[in-house]
Order: sequence, then C-alpha cells, then structure tokens
Amino acid sequence: MAMPSNIGIIDTMIGFPAEDFKVYDFIRAQLKDPSAKFDFPVEYMFKNVPKELYGTAKDPVSITLHEMDRFGIEIGLIGVGGEVTRKALKEHPDRFLAIGNVDPNRGVDGLRDMVRQYETYGVRAFSAFNAGYNPQVGLGDPLMYPIYAKCVELGVPIFACAGVPGPRFPMWPQEVRLIDRVMYDFPELVFVTRHGCEPWEDLAVKLMLKWPNLYYSTSAFAPKHYPEAIIKYANTRGADKIIYAGYFPMGLSLERIMTDMKSVPFKDEVWPKFLRNNARKVLKLDT
Repeated sequence: MAMPSNIGIIDTMIGFPAEDFKVYDFIRAQLKDPSAKFDFPVEYMFKNVPKELYGTAKDPVSITLHEMDRFGIEIGLIGVGGEVTRKALKEHPDRFLAIGNVDPNRGVDGLRDMVRQYETYGVRAFSAFNAGYNPQVGLGDPLMYPIYAKCVELGVPIFACAGVPGPRFPMWPQEVRLIDRVMYDFPELVFVTRHGCEPWEDLAVKLMLKWPNLYYSTSAFAPKHYPEAIIKYANTRGADKIIYAGYFPMGLSLERIMTDMKSVPFKDEVWPKFLRNNARKVLKLDT
C-alpha cells in the first residue's frame, strides 16, 4: 500500500510562480469581507503557502520543472494564456500539456475563444470555476450548456470546481447535485471535478457510480485531508475514477503534497491508476 516510486506522475493541476499577486484580482473583485483579501484568496486554508516564490522568480518554468523532477512528476497540466505558459509549452512539450479556460458570461465569443485555444495550444481539456465567474454561473446553468457541447464536439474533458469554494463568496454554483443533470443531458461529456466536492463527497461517489464519464481529481487538498469517502471508493469500485491533481504553487508546495502522500492508504493496484493511468485515459494521451 506504499506509494510507488518512478511511476512518471501526471499532475493535472500545476502552475508557475507569478510576477505578483494580481493574478488573483479576478477573485478579489467579488469579495465583500475585507478580512478575506489575502495575497492568496484562500490563504486562510493552507499552511506554508509558497508565497516566497511570487515576484522573485526570474525563470518560473525552471522552478516548476525543478520541483517536478524532485518528486517524479513527468507531465503537468497547465492553464493557457500567459507568456510563461507559452514558453513552457513551446520549450518543453514533453513535460507540459495545456488546459484551456472557459467563461459562460462571454456567450458566442467565449465559444470562439475555446476553439482558438484548442487550435493554438492543442489543449487537452478545459477548466471551469463557476463560483469564480462574475456574475456567478451554476454548473447546470443554461449558459454552461454550449460549453459542454463544445467540449464534446472537440473531444476533450472539462475539469470543473465542485463543492464549497475556498474564496469567501457563495457556494451555490458548485453544488455537486447540479452535476447529475449535466451528465444526463451530455452522456458523451467527460467531466472531472476539482477541489474536493465537500461537503458532498458522498454524493460525488454516488454520481460516479451512476455516470461512467464522471471523474474526481484531488486538486487543492493536502493528501492527509483527502476525504475518507474518496479513498474508500478508490480502493473498492472507483480505482479507475480518481485522478491525482496538486496545487503548486497556488496554495501547496509539492514537498508538502508528496510528503503527505506517503501516508495515503491506497491499495497497491490503485496507485498507478491514481498517479498516472487515469489521467492518461481522460486526456487521451495514448490515442
């Protein structure tokens, strides 16, 4: 049950140290509580946030690669849009894959941008942060349906935050129950949840049992806090449904993640699927 070494981990949520904390201004725009306006909007949730990397890194790509090499991460899924990302994708195509962004409030222009990202960066997936849109948009809102349809058309999954959001704004857009209707209406859509699904992780398990194309990734959680229901599911009927995702450098260091990981009680046969194989399947890396 020990975590194996030399497995070639795929991290489905990783990034680069930014020049400053303005990268989170889109979140601060919604916050009303003055006490919530940290450098990192979810800083109150994490210990030892790697803030020292922000604003000091001359070569952010090298920093992330160094950390990946330290902990056996072969491939990282990175968001598109900035100069650093473009450099990483161009110079290290063997180490980084692109995940695009969606914004349901942009309508048809947003759909055109999805195609542009797909054609320009070769994105393997798209990501959604429904509580973070301004105005907020629920996972099951009609504004999301063209996005889901476009993902199906392009043959890529969507990774969407589900559960109570860390930033201090309303949670209703990310209620896990909303995913049920989405999967019913889009049986071909591959949907991967991000950020834990709490406090509805038991419902997330029920829905994964119900819908073959629904998956769960472990982003934004230190492994010692992985929900018990998720670990139990992975060790029983859900070995093919749980996908590793980190949170470096947004809130957790890879050292913290991988140190904790050694104590996660996955069965031996679960580890390769969790750390690598399930991501390869969802991202179609073998086709």
